[in-house]
Amino acid sequence: MGTPPQLTPQQREAALAKAAAARKRRAEVKAQIKSEELTIESVFDLAQRDEAVGKMRVKELLESFSGVGKVRAIALMERLNISPTRRIQGLGRHQVNELRLEFMKPDMATKPGRLIVLSGPGGVGKSTVAKQLRNAEDFWVSVSATTRKPRSNEVDGRDYFFVSDEEFSRMIAHDEFLEWAEFAGNRYGTPQRAVENALRQGRNVLLEIEIAGAKQVKAHLPQSILVFLEPPTWEELVSRLEGRGTDGAERRAQRLELAQEELAAAAFFDVVLVNDQVESVVQRLVELARN
Repeated sequence: MGTPPQLTPQQREAALAKAAAARKRRAEVKAQIKSEELTIESVFDLAQRDEAVGKMRVKELLESFSGVGKVRAIALMERLNISPTRRIQGLGRHQVNELRLEFMKPDMATKPGRLIVLSGPGGVGKSTVAKQLRNAEDFWVSVSATTRKPRSNEVDGRDYFFVSDEEFSRMIAHDEFLEWAEFAGNRYGTPQRAVENALRQGRNVLLEIEIAGAKQVKAHLPQSILVFLEPPTWEELVSRLEGRGTDGAERRAQRLELAQEELAAAAFFDVVLVNDQVESVVQRLVELARN
């Protein structure tokens, strides 16, 4: 191993001043936590733009909260598989979410909402069900991001967030998706922050996503309920796909071949519903979230 670089007196003085300023900043943040001026959510937000806060050890953060001593902080970190030396900026997405839930204030939602994941073959009517479910007062329907071009009847921000390939790749790199998958030559992903915020507020959340994405969500959030939507008959699905005016003959044939493969995935899901009547499917989803 080579010798460490030698600092000039000026560089050493600057480094010491920076370290002192960082310690002072972290002390300020810990004091604000103790006085309840800052919540754990606001500290996580600060850590994204303030290097000194981002480099605070998680153990120091936890011990700053009222009623959390050294013993409870260590026990909590062990339970969430957080290293004793971990800093805030090194936390994983799901560790951050678990800590948010742990320190949820009593004046917020009394319990997190339920996450319902709706999937199924193309053309089965998932989007129609999701639109109907938006009218349910206790449901929040997530809007996915996609690299697909919008259809003539689709609105950005309502049906999808339509983004470029470059923007989608940036979102992947910054861990902004709860799940993402490639389907029929395009990429689709669920922005994770909005979903997690809605769940923490006690709202039930519906994700209308592709089958590969649904499997990712189940692996990350085992408490989610996966619902597979089936057509009443194969002939009905064929009729729906062939009746679409947005696809050419070759694309329809590809979709039918893919639909046969997708129908075989139903066994992986927690609940299978037949979409013979949209209203009854919506009612069943509401019941699943309330149980």
